[in-house]
Amino acid sequence: MPASTFDIRNSIRIAGAFIAWVIGSGFATGQEMLRFYASFGLYGYGAVAVNLIGFLGMAYLLMRTGFEHKKEPGFNHFQFFCGQRLGLVYTWLIIATLILLMPVLVAGAGATLYEYYRVPQPLGSAIMTGLLLAAYLMGFERLIQVISSIGPVIIVFSLAIGCGAIAADYGQFSQIESYESALAPYQAAPNWFLSAVLHLSLNFFPPSMYFTRLGVSAASKQELRAGAFLGAFVVILCIAVMTTAILLNGNAAAGLDIPVLYLAQKLHPLLGAAFSITLLLGIFSSSSVMMWSICSRVTCWGKQGNVAFAVAVALFTYVVSLFSFGRLVAVLYPAIGYAGLLFIACVVYKNFKT
Repeated sequence: MPASTFDIRNSIRIAGAFIAWVIGSGFATGQEMLRFYASFGLYGYGAVAVNLIGFLGMAYLLMRTGFEHKKEPGFNHFQFFCGQRLGLVYTWLIIATLILLMPVLVAGAGATLYEYYRVPQPLGSAIMTGLLLAAYLMGFERLIQVISSIGPVIIVFSLAIGCGAIAADYGQFSQIESYESALAPYQAAPNWFLSAVLHLSLNFFPPSMYFTRLGVSAASKQELRAGAFLGAFVVILCIAVMTTAILLNGNAAAGLDIPVLYLAQKLHPLLGAAFSITLLLGIFSSSSVMMWSICSRVTCWGKQGNVAFAVAVALFTYVVSLFSFGRLVAVLYPAIGYAGLLFIACVVYKNFKT
């Protein structure tokens, strides 16, 4: 095999870009680990195990699809997986889904800037919205260069906080079962297995177009496979570590908007300020991908029309982001997970069939 068909640096770039999507405000704050995993107590590890397989498989399948159809202009992965009619429904549903997701992340940015730096929340949200619009106007390739370097930094920071919390509170492992009653009200689904599937859907239905585009950027299937597996494995490792850290502090972490902040401050007060910067980077990385995924679907109006649409999306994002961050996460994240279940089923069915 020629050396040019596999470049480990490109695989790392793909892994970093994959991580950048997953590490949004819900993930970086610990809200997702609390609601989809830790809220089920020890059964949360069952959800982690399910998604170890789910993340590895879905990341590779979506990126491989993009790679195999890179020479087809206008390729629609929704219609490829779901058929003509259902694919058309998902083609338009995904735009509405992403438009609703972006304000959640921007609301988290506004809340973070206010809590740590006393920047008024409307101004903080406006700053983040402006950065997202600027990132979109830079173009996809430049966007990937920027956000692929952000994801690994956030993962390292999250793992450091999680491992530090586990080391400090390991003696409380026997108390986890007594924390289950405090954590249970924050469950995202009726049982741990459905919760795992919803989190899988939440992380692969909205960004599915972005992941197929990542596959197009790979030079070979070897690069793609290594990048997809590395990114998915690192994300699941972070989920497992952070879930454990939250479980060990169940009574204190339950119901907090930013559970990871509590863990960071418990280790050292200065980690709070450092975490705020990390959180803002995570919000930017994930939201910028959403902005590109939304606006790249609108191509019939020409360049000027596309820019005008991007500005309209940014304005809508800013207005909705003024609502409560915690409430937006609790309502919208599970709902979007349910909306993507049929798409996930279609992806699995299509690949088993072929």
